[in-house]
Amino acid sequence: MSRQPAKLVRGMPLLGPFAANWENVEKFQARPDDLLIATYPKSGTTWMSEIVDQIVAVSNSERCKTAAIYERVPFLEYAVPDMPSGTQALDQRASPRLIKTHLPVELLPKSFWDNKVKVIYVARNAKDVAVSYYHFYRMAIVHPEPGTWDEFLDSYINGKVCFGSWSAHVKGWWQKAKEWDVLYLFYEDMLEDPTREIRKVVKFMGKDLPEETVEKIASQTSFKAMKQNELSNYSMVPSSVMDHSISPFMRKGVCGDWKNQFTVAQNEKFDEYYQREMSDGALSFRS
Repeated sequence: MSRQPAKLVRGMPLLGPFAANWENVEKFQARPDDLLIATYPKSGTTWMSEIVDQIVAVSNSERCKTAAIYERVPFLEYAVPDMPSGTQALDQRASPRLIKTHLPVELLPKSFWDNKVKVIYVARNAKDVAVSYYHFYRMAIVHPEPGTWDEFLDSYINGKVCFGSWSAHVKGWWQKAKEWDVLYLFYEDMLEDPTREIRKVVKFMGKDLPEETVEKIASQTSFKAMKQNELSNYSMVPSSVMDHSISPFMRKGVCGDWKNQFTVAQNEKFDEYYQREMSDGALSFRS
C-alpha cells in the first residue's frame, strides 16, 4: 500500500482507493433483512459490529470464532488493490447480512431506503474522535498523510478529512432517526453501562435474550477482551496496510483522552468550532 491523497465524492473527501470503487457503492443493492451499522470513523464501529454479531451468533457461538470482524461485518465502501471490495464481499454473502459504513446519511445508497433497512448509529464526542482518528490516519496506510497533529486537527475542524465533517455526520443521522428505523446510540453511554445499551440493541433487532447472555456479550465485547482478541483487534491485517507499531488499531477506548493531546490553544479553537456547529442544542455529548 502507498498513501494516496483523498478524492472528493459528491463533495465529501474519501480515501483514494475507495473513491475509485464509488460507482459500485452507489449502485449497491441492499436487502430488506440487512442490518446496517453506521458511524463516523473511530466512534465505536468495531465495538458495535462485534456486539451485533454476537447477538446474531447466540444460537451458534462458533460463528464469532471463524473469521475476523471485518469479514463477519463487511465494510460497504471498502476497496483496496488486490483485495475483494466491500461491495463484492457483500454481494456474495447470504442473507441476513450485517453491514458497516462510515457514509453520511445523504450518501448512503438509495437501495437502503427503498428496502427499509434498519440502522444502528453510534456517535462519539468530537474531541476523542479527533484524537483517535489522527492516530488511525497514522497507522492505516490507505489514508492520506495526516501531517502534524495541529495540521490534522485543522483539517478535521474544516471537514477536510476522509468522510467529511463530524458535525454534519452526527447531525444528519440524528435528523434521520426522527423519521426512520434508526437506533441512535452514544459511545459514552456504552462505556458507562454496556449491558443497558446492549439490551437496546437486542430489542431493536427483535431478539429476546436472557440477562446472563447479555452480560456475557458485554464481557466478551469489553475493550480489554477485544484488544486481546486477534479476530477483533485487526492484528491479522498485513502491516503494509495497518502498521500497529505506529499505533494499535485498538488504542485506549476511553472517554476524555483528548485532554492528553489538545493544547490549551487548540482546545479554545475547537470549542469555538463546536459552539458554532452544535449551538442548536439538539445533540448533547459528554467529553
